[in-house]
Amino acid sequence: MRLAHILGGLAAVLLLPTPALAAEPLPQRWVSSGGAISEWVVALGGERRLVGVDTTSRHPASLSRLPSVGYQRALSAEGILALRPDLLLGSEEMGPPPVLEQLTAAGVRIERLPARAELDSLQANLLRLGQLLGDEAAAQRLFADYQGRLQTQRRWVEQAQRSQAAPGVLLLLGHAGGSPLVGGIDTAADWLIGQAGGRNLARHSGYKALSSEALLALDPQVLVIADRALEGEAARQALLQHNPALAGTRAARDARLLALDPTLLVGGLGPRVPDGLAMLAAGFYPASQPQTAEAQRQP
Repeated sequence: MRLAHILGGLAAVLLLPTPALAAEPLPQRWVSSGGAISEWVVALGGERRLVGVDTTSRHPASLSRLPSVGYQRALSAEGILALRPDLLLGSEEMGPPPVLEQLTAAGVRIERLPARAELDSLQANLLRLGQLLGDEAAAQRLFADYQGRLQTQRRWVEQAQRSQAAPGVLLLLGHAGGSPLVGGIDTAADWLIGQAGGRNLARHSGYKALSSEALLALDPQVLVIADRALEGEAARQALLQHNPALAGTRAARDARLLALDPTLLVGGLGPRVPDGLAMLAAGFYPASQPQTAEAQRQP
């Protein structure tokens, strides 16, 4: 009787999920795909775990010293496997599917996170990254700070709109002056324009090439240029040289062409998005006092 009691007690203990048994093993060697996700890994103190990144993971600059596994939508299975990762972390944008299937078959754990430009998605992503790094509290603090910065940004825009009308905007995603794609609804481009206080004139879904006639008909007051190869004035000049019809828009005539880092559009909302929003808002509402870095961080 006593033996049966002891055995029953042992069985009950084995069935209970103790912390040591229930805890998820934390991966130690990571490959990260998607600029925003890689930036959050670094912000959460996980850079030491990264053994490789994709080509959109350019920030911080220290990531450029890591081996590249290719563009997030065209990853290399061989390149990833050569790094012996425990985990391939990326957004839902990464692929192609056959490569992900090959990696799974080889025993690589894959975590795919939403890339939607939504605060709910960002909060869920940060929580998952916090779990994988064993520091959920840090993830919660980062999200709270981020949310506060966006609220400050929203108040700034509301103040600016009291004296200035929201401008009509187009965001052009291109490569070294080629034919650009225009960011429509349900894109990170649309979210950025709206959060910065602009009106996205493109009403199609996703990113789409528009004819010169269509661009002229929309006649944006502001053009935002996200060039994958060129920056600043070089990006502006290349765009106008390759697309001379744009010179007839109000944006070009009034020199309201804003250059945006294209990596802000990859992998969901990243840590640098509030700074990008402040830059865009200053260009949308030039008569208002630009926000300082300190003001952006005030809740």
